[in-house]
Amino acid sequence: MWFHKFAAAFFILGLSTGSGLSQTPIDAAITACKSTGLLALQEQAKDISDLVIDMESVAISAADTKVETVPIKTVVLGEAYIARNGKTGAPDRFVCLLGEKGKVLLTFFTAK
Repeated sequence: MWFHKFAAAFFILGLSTGSGLSQTPIDAAITACKSTGLLALQEQAKDISDLVIDMESVAISAADTKVETVPIKTVVLGEAYIARNGKTGAPDRFVCLLGEKGKVLLTFFTAK
């Protein structure tokens, strides 16, 4: 009986907070950059198994600029570990440009 009351209390607490599953614009930008970057890297090298972004190194900046006629809305800079066959090495620097509606326009990785 005690367990049921305990579980019910946590369920109600979870419903009342409501923000546990929401995604912030920062999370969305990182997720978009990671997934697009991983796909681009895997096209170049099939041994790449994952991309781990170092969140402590990430800088996200809102932008209001253009490249030619393409609007740039967000710039993400930071370091990422590229896993090859499940093993990561030294971090690489990356740049990710996002346009309107969070669309990834460019991901670029370079060794330090």
